[in-house]
Amino acid sequence: QAQLLESGGGSVQTVGSLRLSCPAAWFTVRKYALAWYRQIPAKEREGVAAIDTGSGSTSYADSVKGRFIISLDNAKNTLYLEMNSLQPEDTALYSCAATHPGIHSRYIFAAELYRQWGQGTQVTVSS
Repeated sequence: QAQLLESGGGSVQTVGSLRLSCPAAWFTVRKYALAWYRQIPAKEREGVAAIDTGSGSTSYADSVKGRFIISLDNAKNTLYLEMNSLQPEDTALYSCAATHPGIHSRYIFAAELYRQWGQGTQVTVSS
């Protein structure tokens, strides 16, 4: 599969919104677990949202629940992360990732399970 390429990052003020995109023609060829991660320098990568395209189930980190929405547009073969009520602590490099479906929810954010990664798009939230 071709490498993932995220877009949509940028600079916003507190409580602003952004929508990140991650297109890939092979997203709808078969079922996948797709996720968004974020990372800031000197900190471990954090999974924020995931979707299993086989079951349709979604998972969110507690820090983003109620504010972020992950979705897959099958017609556009694009994974999205809609981010609302952004806070300075959401500032990070956001990457999309893909792997096989059917991962137990307890392990859905285990980064070592994901096989395909993008380079990331920077999100900066200022107060």
